[in-house]
Amino acid sequence: MSKKAVLLWVDLEMTGLDPKKDKIMEVAAIATDIKLNPIADYRAIAKVSDDVIKSRMVGQFWDNHTKIRDDLIAQNQNGKPISQIESEMINFIEQYFGKEIYLAGNSIHQDRKFIEQEMPELNQKLHYRMLDVSAWKIYFEKALNQKFIKPENHRALDDINGSIEELKWYLTFLK
Repeated sequence: MSKKAVLLWVDLEMTGLDPKKDKIMEVAAIATDIKLNPIADYRAIAKVSDDVIKSRMVGQFWDNHTKIRDDLIAQNQNGKPISQIESEMINFIEQYFGKEIYLAGNSIHQDRKFIEQEMPELNQKLHYRMLDVSAWKIYFEKALNQKFIKPENHRALDDINGSIEELKWYLTFLK
């Protein structure tokens, strides 16, 4: 099989946004070629300690998204250790990618911080350049007054699919 994937679209659902204190709860990835055609996907639930969940899944965001919070907590019991997920992600990229693996997504720099913290071996395999859809979002909204409305499901695989569709929408302006 020819390794045609170039973009590793990743979305993480975490207990919060601080990579030093919060933990990854859900991981999803979609491998695409440079034309954004999906090649394969991956999804995993990470096991997080009850203490971290109780102390970190608090505040306005979680109060406003109680269903998402409750769903993430409920699936946590079926989670795997993050080290196992990291090994599976490395196997995923070795199967579908060649030498260069560009991380892609919305505000992907934030997800990258968690990857650096919790999956350092995977991080070492990723190119330093990333494709961040949120950069397009800023330009289109501020300079062109054009806004893509993406569902905010806050579930990893759904969010990636939304990000890919969002980038495709921006690219239609280049034709």
